[in-house]
Amino acid sequence: MPAYGRADSEWELLVGAGREFLVERAKLRKTTSYTELNVTLSRRTGCRTFDFERADERAAMGYLLGLIVERDQELSPSKPPLMISALVNYLSANDAGPGFYQLAKQLRLLSLGASRDEKDEFWIDQMRRVYARHGAGPAAV
Repeated sequence: MPAYGRADSEWELLVGAGREFLVERAKLRKTTSYTELNVTLSRRTGCRTFDFERADERAAMGYLLGLIVERDQELSPSKPPLMISALVNYLSANDAGPGFYQLAKQLRLLSLGASRDEKDEFWIDQMRRVYARHGAGPAAV
């Protein structure tokens, strides 16, 4: 079912290219920004970029990251589930976006009333696990 004004086929392209890019970043032990991910996805797929000036387009990027997490879990299952989207940060910030923590709560990986310290600890653990899974070994995050 099309979402956010994009066809299912477009979402499929974006999910595949997005997961591939995040795996590449994990192998390098690097994070990325929403902006870099946006530009890379457009370049690799030919799809239009997300317009972060619009709330619905920011929500669409969050939706995409949720789909990428699902796809990554399908292709490389882990217990507890791993959120490859932990590698996506705000430009000029050292933190995942609020959607990351909301998805973690929906997946029951993070308590609903998690403190800032608990969120930080969870995010760092997710990054370490993503790096380890994709061949970079343990990382000093």
